[in-house]
Amino acid sequence: MPVLPTAGNQCIMAPPHRTCSSPATLLCIVLLGLQYVDALRSPPPRPNFLIIMADDLGIGDLGCYGNTSIRTPNIDRLAEDGVRLTQYLAAESVCTPSRAAFLTGRYPIRSGMTSGNGHRVLQWAAGAGGLPPKEITFARILQGQGYVTGLVGKWHLGLSCRTVSDLCHHPLNHGFHHFLGLPLGMMGDCAGAEPSEKRAGLERRLRGAGRALAAVAIAITALAWGRGRGLAPACWAPWAAIALGAVAAIFEAGSYVVGGAVARYDCFLMRNATVTQQPLQLDHVTPLLLREAKDFLRRHRHAPFLLFLSLLHTHTPLVTSPEFRGRSAHGRYGDNVEEMDWVVGQILEVLEREGLTDSTLVHFTSDNGAWLEAQAGGEQLGGSNGVFRGGKGMGGWEGGIRVPGVFRWPGVLPRGRVLDQPVSLMDVFPTVVRLGGGVLPSDREIDGRDLLPLLRGETQHSAHEVLLHYCEVFLHAVRWVQRDSGQVWKAHLLGAGAPSLQPVPIAEPEIPGLGPSAHSAMMSEAPNLTAAITSEAVTAALVTAARVRQEYDVLRPTAGHVPQQMGSLYNLWLPWLQPCCGHFPACACDLEGGSRK
Repeated sequence: MPVLPTAGNQCIMAPPHRTCSSPATLLCIVLLGLQYVDALRSPPPRPNFLIIMADDLGIGDLGCYGNTSIRTPNIDRLAEDGVRLTQYLAAESVCTPSRAAFLTGRYPIRSGMTSGNGHRVLQWAAGAGGLPPKEITFARILQGQGYVTGLVGKWHLGLSCRTVSDLCHHPLNHGFHHFLGLPLGMMGDCAGAEPSEKRAGLERRLRGAGRALAAVAIAITALAWGRGRGLAPACWAPWAAIALGAVAAIFEAGSYVVGGAVARYDCFLMRNATVTQQPLQLDHVTPLLLREAKDFLRRHRHAPFLLFLSLLHTHTPLVTSPEFRGRSAHGRYGDNVEEMDWVVGQILEVLEREGLTDSTLVHFTSDNGAWLEAQAGGEQLGGSNGVFRGGKGMGGWEGGIRVPGVFRWPGVLPRGRVLDQPVSLMDVFPTVVRLGGGVLPSDREIDGRDLLPLLRGETQHSAHEVLLHYCEVFLHAVRWVQRDSGQVWKAHLLGAGAPSLQPVPIAEPEIPGLGPSAHSAMMSEAPNLTAAITSEAVTAALVTAARVRQEYDVLRPTAGHVPQQMGSLYNLWLPWLQPCCGHFPACACDLEGGSRK
């Protein structure tokens, strides 16, 4: 990768310039050296971990990544005080597989958290699919090391297997002592709003089936009339017409109530293993989850803890508190981002007040890129992926997988460092496990790599030589790091514009030696750039192909016989697995004191 004379290629921000006179030269050098040493002191054992993950937040939505019109001062300050990643990559461009990979450090194809038939996320709270119990999360390992572990917010990795009470996929069975949140996550369907994830499609199918049956009933009625006229011997026709008409009426009526059913059965809160609010009270969910996160930090300030704050921001329907509505120049989406930033600030304030800042590694990120197609009534409800092509759900294109990434640990990680090396959300697993005193599992392949040496500047290059970019079970693109030069290449194998091979740029405004148009083409992964680098590309293509084959041959034996959790019967609504507060089908309660702030 071309080397830029920017802060992004410096291991640590330069100390303030001082003029050293000859008699004081030695003292000046010692003082400056002490500044450097203090910034990179050895990490203390058993730090606390605060991991904050946004939902569908684009890399172009934050001030620290170049946005000048959405105000995110708290996240920007977090980046100033820590390390910011510019080539931080999700394992998939949609939430369920990305989050599974994040928690386990493994490609989702290894755990079966994927599919091959278009069902790319878990569809129902009452489905049998989810993160398999045999998978090991970093929370489970830290739990074994004496950490108190908590998850607040979105889960979306399944609940039960065979009975509603077995909770085999539940956070409590994956290493979390405490859970308050949504088993699926925020959806437009929770508010009956557009864009709809399931409701609109179900309504169309029910209406279509009802009208088709009605048409058949009319045809049979005509047949019965013909029999009465001596034209057709069909004594069963009247009864069949009545039955089909009744079923058609049921389907038609169902199309009007299915939206409410989705909101009730999929949008609810669980506190540990108990449903405590059903359906979800949208206006009060943000203050409730924020209060829970604050209380967790206060309760466990004297014990090593891991808090995974899995935000509902910035997924549609963009539930935003009244005090933040209308504040942003970017409409409802911008308002939601600014409230999210305020929530982050509130959590960081608690760390400061409780004296936990220096002993806590804070990480902020998003599960995938912004949802570009999220629109309703002509209003854009999704975020920005900056100059990167594609977005949420779009295979291996950068806009869907390149996400914000900030790490802060005062005194251990340098302030203001910008890293342009290709790293993965899967790398959080080995990083957290080792810092927490755990040992990586030896009975399975771990695809993540320990990030700490790179974050601290002890090494200059990513530990990854190859990164695979999947869409479902299909390999869409691959990154290869050319070790001798540091150049990062990306090959597109499937999707629009594939096959193609091109160098991967960093997210900085200029690359020396390339004009603005070439730089723009690189950032947007335009296929016509390959012609300008033909000879180098041919060599890289041969090496990339060989390395991809090696990597794939290692991965395939461990992934080929894993049941797909989302592309099978596991991803259907099963009424006997429906979590319910009270009696089914009413399922209604509020044990969280809904209106309390």
